Amino acid sequence: MYKIATILVPFNFSEASLNALAYAANYVGRDDHLKIILAYIAVNGNDDVSTEAFKKVEEKYKAFLKHKIEWVSRSGSLTESIMKIQKTEQVDLIIMGTHGTSGEESAVATNTSKLVAEADCPILVVPSESHDFQIKNIAMVLGKEEIDDTQVLGTLLDVARRFNAKVHVVTIENKPETYGYSEIDEKNENAIQYYLENFYSEHTFIENPDVVEGILTYATNKEIDVVAILPRNHTKNSEPSEGQLTQMLTLHSKVPLLAIN
Repeated sequence: MYKIATILVPFNFSEASLNALAYAANYVGRDDHLKIILAYIAVNGNDDVSTEAFKKVEEKYKAFLKHKIEWVSRSGSLTESIMKIQKTEQVDLIIMGTHGTSGEESAVATNTSKLVAEADCPILVVPSESHDFQIKNIAMVLGKEEIDDTQVLGTLLDVARRFNAKVHVVTIENKPETYGYSEIDEKNENAIQYYLENFYSEHTFIENPDVVEGILTYATNKEIDVVAILPRNHTKNSEPSEGQLTQMLTLHSKVPLLAIN
């Protein structure tokens, strides 16, 4: 079963990255089986951050964490650099902060949304509005398609088990179809029950022509702490999607988003 042991936090001392680090620290706590690595990427080749700056961050969390925070520095494209670090450091989960977008910028991709689209590992996106750490209720978004690789649910189980959280599965009915009775629906339901064990709470079907609005409204009304999604841009057994839903949730969700790539 998938186990999260190494967490990577893209870090540039911005408010969003500081918030993501605080979230990661709360996620890890005093667990000696988990460690945090900070990744500073000098996108424009201006690697002017001193070792002392990182040591101050390290010192701040010294008493809180069991393992000392590690850090690496690279130059180049943020997405490519993070993906290389993820492989060389055998990272199991990336936790990245975001300011999101709004208004006229609502469809503009950010560094975070680009990374979520490209990376082939779980990413937990932490919005700037999310300051109070809690993982008690997780909403997993499930569409009409068959879950491509059911083993990815092991990631969700690891998170749910760690915090004794309930997983609420939600499907947005945005088309006039019959939901919940097809052979694919039954396969998905069996896989969810098998992998999520007693952490699986319920499967809710909501009618809303706007899938993103339906998910975000559900998350607000049910006081969801994390929205989980299974992006289809890396699927192997079916036609990959362009990841538009994942991008829109990355940009607009006010609660942390777990993209299980």
